[in-house]
Amino acid sequence: MSRYQEMNGGPGPSAGIVGAGIAGLACARRLARRGFRVTVVEKARGPGGRMSTRRTDRGAFDHGAQYFTARDSRFLAQLEEWRAAGVAAEWEARLVVYRGGERFDLNDGQKRFVGVPRMSAVTRHQAEGLNLRTGWPVARVEREPDGWRFHSLDRESLGPFDGAAIAVPAPQAGPLLSGNPTLAVQAEEVRMSSCWAVMAAYSDRLDLPFDAAFTESPLLPWLARNSSKPGRGGGGGGGGGGGGGDAEAWVLHASNAWSDEHIDAEPDWVIERLLGEFDRLTGGRTTPELVRAHRWRYALPSHLLGITHLWDGDLGIGACGDWCGGSRVEGAFLSGLELADQMTESMTG
Repeated sequence: MSRYQEMNGGPGPSAGIVGAGIAGLACARRLARRGFRVTVVEKARGPGGRMSTRRTDRGAFDHGAQYFTARDSRFLAQLEEWRAAGVAAEWEARLVVYRGGERFDLNDGQKRFVGVPRMSAVTRHQAEGLNLRTGWPVARVEREPDGWRFHSLDRESLGPFDGAAIAVPAPQAGPLLSGNPTLAVQAEEVRMSSCWAVMAAYSDRLDLPFDAAFTESPLLPWLARNSSKPGRGGGGGGGGGGGGGDAEAWVLHASNAWSDEHIDAEPDWVIERLLGEFDRLTGGRTTPELVRAHRWRYALPSHLLGITHLWDGDLGIGACGDWCGGSRVEGAFLSGLELADQMTESMTG
């Protein structure tokens, strides 16, 4: 019996999930292990969402989520499973804070973790064994007499499903929840901020005595030596290295406010501004061999919904994500678990 059959071949109800980010995959795996017949659809070429990785001929960049922390016992247990599987490890980065024009070491005692050898390894591991359809953008989710059906932009359809879970950013979730106007309005009321990310690779190691920095800059609050993370092989300090072969690689994240203001800016203009601020903060002048920009239109909720998930037990449709009860990776994961628990109780109880 294949792993998919072991996870998805049970006699339980069928469930369709839109979105293969950490929330959707957490929900899908939980349901599959409880005997549901699960199908996950994702518009991108692979799973990951904001835990995706951009690959280039100068190495790979974690251009979305930079790291994750763990506090809840359920997420701590999942983290240990990932570490045992070799797809996650602690990032012992040398962290600093730029404040008042000065740089200070940051020793906050917080453990930070990343996917290995790249952030997307975590979600790819989560997707193993699931019936995952990638490159499948969902245009409509409709309740029909035989159950929920997903309709693509190309007029294909999937289903019917006994239950549907929408695991995409709130502004995208609202229209897909139109089968329940109350849930749709709740999702549409959540505002999400954007984030411009710039990825820069260098031929030589930059002479900077840190691996990541928090700053007070209204333009550039976060910069990180991506190649210092475990498994990247970039020779970074404090836990870097590991044979990944990546170049000296840095990721720069613009502030949400600045990104919102310049959401439609040209990528080259964004690159110029963020690299200029990087040089100003670090007191040098850098010339990357490769540079790319990526716009995360829905990067972070401006405010949370305040509950872990949405669910209508009568219709069998709900939603989960980091915009519900917690904006971190852990919050997204727990949102997916909570929705799966609610679906199990409602559909099999």
